[in-house]
Amino acid sequence: MTFSGAVLAGGRSARFGADKARFIWRGKPLMQHVLESLGEADERFIVANRPYPEFGLPVYPDVIPGGDSLSGLHAALFYARSPWVAVAACDLPRLDARFWRRLLEARGQGLAVVALGPSGYPEPLAALYSKAVLPIVTRHLQQGELRVGAVLEAARAVRVPWEALAGDFDSDLFANVNTPRDLP
Repeated sequence: MTFSGAVLAGGRSARFGADKARFIWRGKPLMQHVLESLGEADERFIVANRPYPEFGLPVYPDVIPGGDSLSGLHAALFYARSPWVAVAACDLPRLDARFWRRLLEARGQGLAVVALGPSGYPEPLAALYSKAVLPIVTRHLQQGELRVGAVLEAARAVRVPWEALAGDFDSDLFANVNTPRDLP
């Protein structure tokens, strides 16, 4: 199936103390881990408001800035060429191609597919979105509703329960990196 892969790297990394996308973990930058997880995508790109030439991929800025992660999701959907977009935050280095295949297989009637983490909460920055969600995201940004979870609800997202993933993935699959101490 055709899909685009977008990595969001628009945060300020304030708690991290440095640009976490470039932080070396297990021999390569966190961003590289996430990009490699999206290796089966028909196109890959980065959404950020600063350059990342070392990754050799297009870097696109927010189209509607000021909306935090929702601005990043909006830009990913806006720039993607494929009808489905795998969207991942740059601080989720434990994702892999198997994860994205599982989400692609789970597509149903909704306009998004989101996995539930071990705690039962959705992981909207490691999710699959139809480009048809773009008007919903635009409306939420314009109305100041910046919760990505609200977009998932409006998109009638298909939810993949943790129990369907637990046999193949460790419980730290969605452990995002807010400080260097968050990495083993």
